[in-house]
Amino acid sequence: MIRAVFTALALTCATAALAEPSGIFRHAHNVGFGAQSSLDPASKGRVLQIIEKIQSRLVRPDHDGTPAPDLATSWEPNADGTVWIFRIREGVRFHDGSTLDAADVVYSIARVIDPDYGSPARAAVKMIETVEATGPHTVRMALSSTFADFPLQLMDPRLRIIPEGSGDTVDQSGIGTGPFRVRKFDPDGITVLTANPDYWEGPPALARIEVIGVPDAQARLQAFLSGQLDMERGIAPVLRRALDKSLRYQLLEIPTGNWMGLVFRADYPPFDDVRVRRALRMVVDREAMLKLALDGGGVPSCDTPVAPNDQYRLTMSCAPDPEGARKLLAEAGFPDGLDVEIHVSSLDPSWPVLGVAYQEQAAAAGIRVTLANAAADGYWSNVWMKKPAFATAWGARPADQVLNEAFHSSARWNESHYKDPKFDRLLEAARAELDFSKRRALYHRAQAHLAGTSGTLIPFHVTQLVVLSNRVTHFDPVQNDALRWHLVSVVD
Repeated sequence: MIRAVFTALALTCATAALAEPSGIFRHAHNVGFGAQSSLDPASKGRVLQIIEKIQSRLVRPDHDGTPAPDLATSWEPNADGTVWIFRIREGVRFHDGSTLDAADVVYSIARVIDPDYGSPARAAVKMIETVEATGPHTVRMALSSTFADFPLQLMDPRLRIIPEGSGDTVDQSGIGTGPFRVRKFDPDGITVLTANPDYWEGPPALARIEVIGVPDAQARLQAFLSGQLDMERGIAPVLRRALDKSLRYQLLEIPTGNWMGLVFRADYPPFDDVRVRRALRMVVDREAMLKLALDGGGVPSCDTPVAPNDQYRLTMSCAPDPEGARKLLAEAGFPDGLDVEIHVSSLDPSWPVLGVAYQEQAAAAGIRVTLANAAADGYWSNVWMKKPAFATAWGARPADQVLNEAFHSSARWNESHYKDPKFDRLLEAARAELDFSKRRALYHRAQAHLAGTSGTLIPFHVTQLVVLSNRVTHFDPVQNDALRWHLVSVVD
């Protein structure tokens, strides 16, 4: 009897796997890169909401965030962690019909680490000195120094594998090995993706995905509520209770390593004084700010970007201290307080609320905050890294990657222009340390040093709210880049 049940289940699964893709899934993206929007995963304007469905990585995060095989089936370091061998999956085809091999991997990685290309993803893997094919499906990567956690870097959502030689055309073609392929790319309008029947994990359940450009967060929500979209990520927390009670929707609450905050550029007066930078962060009641901005949907942070569930996260306490902030400002030459302009935008609906909360809390220390509302369209191009103080948001990254990419002196996307040799040395020592306990202690010291000196207020990590229409099934409650899109389906 048991054997018969298992046989029936196997037949059901086999039938499901052979079913023709069907149904259309629609969701929006915020057109944050404006005219620079691109399907080149290594470019500054990459549209990750599309790229995540059309291109694959060597290594992807499992549901618990640990490295899992994708286009690489296995990997192995040498004795000191300076050389890594990756075995590439056989029988995988790109959307243009060509077969994946080691040469494609070498091309994709070499392109990212080439400083002349200027990929923002280079920060994640710039420790790679050479990458070469040692066989049709074997790749060798030699690093500049020991890196015990190197596979974590390859989970970066921008490190997708594209066909050899396709760098000049991939920005529009989007050719990859993912479960969907591009029929039409229109970042300001509707990008159309169709099922890839040759996907290595099996044909997708969905026949078509439409990714629609909608810059304004409120407009995206209204489009969802009116039935024009099947999903909206990162909805305003104040709507959580109303949506959760509705029988028309599914609401997923997903703890993440995503964070948002306010950046005060360390190269711009008066933020170039470490006492001012510290005072600006000391005034914040993080629990209260989390409640106001996200209705409590997150985990407070003491200005560390490392995710709450990361193995290297340092637990710190940082109670608000407006009087201490006043004293620091006076020492820095501002006995009467300080005037600060911060740029926010409706690109993220929580940013204006975050700004207002900071404005109210900072007043207790004599910090007079003016909020400037910037246009959502092109925010990343026109405001981010250009204004002296602005709102920011980062997706989840492993500890080493986010600390290096956001704060190392040499990092291209060091948005706060924070440059601290001691911090840099701690990161470099941690990366080279093979003993886990010693490595964790170094990352802890780096986070403590950052919390005392940086110009970035990171008040909390975000619990992402994803709302789905009731017709969506097989959408796992995991972080964006861990979702298996080929399994998502709709029921009409």
